[in-house]
Amino acid sequence: MGNIEIIDTNAGNILDYGICGYKNIKREGYPEKIEWLKEHFQKGLKIKTLYSDKDGTQGMIEYIPGEYCWRPVEASGYMFIHCLFTGLKRAYKGKGYGKLLVEECTKDAKKAKMNGVAVVTRKGSFMVGKELFVKNSFEIVDTAPPDFELLVKKFKKDAPAPRFKGDWEKRLSKYSNGLTIIRADQCPYSVKNVKEISKTAEKIYGIKPDIINLKNCEEAQNSPCPFGTFCIVYNGKVIAHHPISNKRFTNIMNKELRKI
Repeated sequence: MGNIEIIDTNAGNILDYGICGYKNIKREGYPEKIEWLKEHFQKGLKIKTLYSDKDGTQGMIEYIPGEYCWRPVEASGYMFIHCLFTGLKRAYKGKGYGKLLVEECTKDAKKAKMNGVAVVTRKGSFMVGKELFVKNSFEIVDTAPPDFELLVKKFKKDAPAPRFKGDWEKRLSKYSNGLTIIRADQCPYSVKNVKEISKTAEKIYGIKPDIINLKNCEEAQNSPCPFGTFCIVYNGKVIAHHPISNKRFTNIMNKELRKI
């Protein structure tokens, strides 16, 4: 497996280590993510890369001061974890590297004299599960539909706990008609998929989707979905809570249309 080190990834070395498993600057979503990162490094964003001298990048963690987080969460005073993954190659899974990356975040949060560290978890694709965090002294402090959980590791017991913004039905009410796709450059995986889904929506279902590109953390914090940086809403109902493939979109739409 080679020697492992954790690299503090910044604007000067992003292209050396890649982001979110991407390293090809020409790949859709990658240039947008790079520009997003450069802007948010100025707001305290941190990217730590798990790097093997033999196999290259094998994991990363992205976190930012809570007031700038891109999830619909009130987490001022906490460091907030956006993303975490390890093991692009199977050999690097289950080796405790996730814990090492969380510890990097915890160190930076303590150094900044914050109240603790917060993260939103969910089973399935695009989000890390809660198990890693529970093992590292995080506690569930709030939940959001359908199955999102907000976990916190407090440094100060009397500090107010982070919470989801809530009011989900009110947030959804503005998207009661038609198809709306909400996305942000914080998550690079959605660029290609949104293009494909938009074409399918028009060609197969005769629906022109309203595509909303979130411009700042305030807009993400007002998202109708706990994921924050992506969701698809059809006639007032969230039909995708995280980035999905074009095929998955087709399956969901066929199921929804059968209900009519």
